[in-house]
Amino acid sequence: MLDGVMLLWFLLTALSLLFVVADIRATPESPVLKWGFILLTAYTGPLGAFLYVLGCREPLPGLHERYVAARWRQVLGSTMHCVAGDGVGILTGAVLASLFHLPKTADIGLEYVLGFGFGWSVFQSLFMRDMAGGSYLRALSSTFFPELLSMNCLMAGMVPVMALGTASAPASRYPSGSSFWFIMSMALLVGFITAYPMNWWLVSRHMKHGMMTVRPQNESPDRGAHKSMHDNRTPSERTGSVQRKSEPPMDDDAKPVSNSVLAWMTTLSFAVLGLGLSVVLAFGGL
Repeated sequence: MLDGVMLLWFLLTALSLLFVVADIRATPESPVLKWGFILLTAYTGPLGAFLYVLGCREPLPGLHERYVAARWRQVLGSTMHCVAGDGVGILTGAVLASLFHLPKTADIGLEYVLGFGFGWSVFQSLFMRDMAGGSYLRALSSTFFPELLSMNCLMAGMVPVMALGTASAPASRYPSGSSFWFIMSMALLVGFITAYPMNWWLVSRHMKHGMMTVRPQNESPDRGAHKSMHDNRTPSERTGSVQRKSEPPMDDDAKPVSNSVLAWMTTLSFAVLGLGLSVVLAFGGL
């Protein structure tokens, strides 16, 4: 029965991925968030495609700015960005741990380090450095704690699913088998859910951003003609002008996060991660 469930899942994932790849080209979203939704759909199949349609896809030409302004959509974009970037490192770590037959504790540690490292240094800082004035070092500094808090909650959901899944299906330890990728998909899906509340807090405190709208400078919102994500030309080469980015307005009453509050939230995130690890320990998964 499990084989049938996995076959159906992978078929739905393939169809969902094809849809998102084709459709997202016309969505006036930041390129890195476009790739984020593609990766999320590859991880979570039809759920990722559903979240793209419900949370980012422009319902009608010219409405994207207002559509993505809702707080829950902003948090969706933030959480998706985390899961997409961290997921690349986590999956890489899981494959390497399997190839080198690492014990489970080392496996989790490697996944954590690679997931956080890739998500922080590449997906958060490198790809989004324009939001830090173009400075990569400033982006690294400003995104460290938001990425850490989000990563801890992501892994808190993933670790029990991965450990218990491999314990119940020994064949899932090997990347050559379909069960490995199925369990990793389920783990990333659960991780997305557990990371969402922390991203809500981060977005509401202006420590992370969510969705945004990116249109060519000479394009009015109601034209509906958007750039292709596969066009590698610069904005000026492509449109004769620079891009116009629009971020939904944030709450004016949001206050800067003090060091003490940040310390408490960091402690809380590690406590949540510890809770996830304790679940695994309770069932003998470590």
